[in-house]
Order: sequence, then structure tokens, then C-alpha cells
Amino acid sequence: MDLKNYFEENRGFGVLASADGQGYVDAAVYSRPHVQDDGSVAFIMRDRLTHANIQTNPQATYLFREDKPGYRGLRLFMTKVSESEEGAQIQALLRRQKPDPELVGEKRYLVHFRVDKVLHLIGGEEIGD
Repeated sequence: MDLKNYFEENRGFGVLASADGQGYVDAAVYSRPHVQDDGSVAFIMRDRLTHANIQTNPQATYLFREDKPGYRGLRLFMTKVSESEEGAQIQALLRRQKPDPELVGEKRYLVHFRVDKVLHLIGGEEIGD
């Protein structure tokens, strides 16, 4: 599946689920991922619970529901492969040009994940290439 094309063409609502080293689960609202040329995905994260969780457990799942009638979308099962702090790369990827005044100065990370599996939003059918 061409994730880059999919996320460019579809708007919707996303949730990133992660767990810490003891298995305590968290879920947080996240915007669409930034799909890289190699098929990996990246998320801009603040220094909060999701970011802390992936430091001890690199596995995460991203659920995306399309902004259309019904329950259409994807689930991405992912493994963290790298991350970087602040910088021009994060600035270039920001979709929202006006920064939230409450978040100015808060540290951000660009976290890259390998996509291990893609499923439809409903059901267990895996989506291939």
C-alpha cells in the first residue's frame, strides 16, 4: 500500500497507542504521520507519555479513521527505529504554520517508525503492497 499517497489524500482522526516497559498502555491523539520515501513513518512528538513509553518499548500502533461516513481507515503496527531532537527537519514537516502559544518552547522530537503491518480499521485483514 502506498501510505504516502493514502495520507495525502485522506483526512481524519488518528490515535497513537504505546506501552511502557511494564506494559502500561497509553493512547494519544496524533495527526497523520509523515510518510518517508523508504515507507517508514515519522511523528513529531513532545516530551510526554507517548515519547517516554517508546524509550522503553519501541512498539506502537497508529489507528486512523477517515473523515468519511462509516468506519474506514487503517491501523499501522510499528517499531521505532530512530529519533532526533528539534531542528530544521521538524520545522519543515510542521503542517500547522501558526504555533500554539501554550506549546512554544516545549521540546520536540522527530520519531521514525518502521511499519511492520497495515490492517483495515475494522477486521483483521492485512493490507499488502
